[in-house]
Amino acid sequence: MDMRVAAYAVITDADDRVLLAHWIDGRRASWTLPGGGLEPGEDPAHAVRREVREETGFRVTVGDLLGIHSRVIPAEARLAADSSGPLHALRIVYRARIVGGRLRAEADGSTDRADWFTLPAVHKVRRVQLVDVALRMAGLTSS
Repeated sequence: MDMRVAAYAVITDADDRVLLAHWIDGRRASWTLPGGGLEPGEDPAHAVRREVREETGFRVTVGDLLGIHSRVIPAEARLAADSSGPLHALRIVYRARIVGGRLRAEADGSTDRADWFTLPAVHKVRRVQLVDVALRMAGLTSS
């Protein structure tokens, strides 16, 4: 079984919109939270700052730890084209606040753009399960 530890950020703006990144690395493109896998030995808070910057162009400060989501994804449900066997995904979710930068697309990465969504709009787009889990962790939605 593969294991992947990753850190993600729930980022909202003054208009109560949520920042999402468009993930294109799997068989089905989907919206996800900005974030991603930890490098060996990397602190999760550092990883989420690095990943948000790479995927969105924004610099953030990391706030409260919202929770840790653990999920085993069966081999047949994995989205990455090069996967074989189940994956244990351990996702560390933080709240974060933008302190600089500007919105831009990631170059040559696992995402191709980022954008702001109202909560009703989030529920209308194709998204990974983590988005719903994290929004519940952040108290932004109950469903």
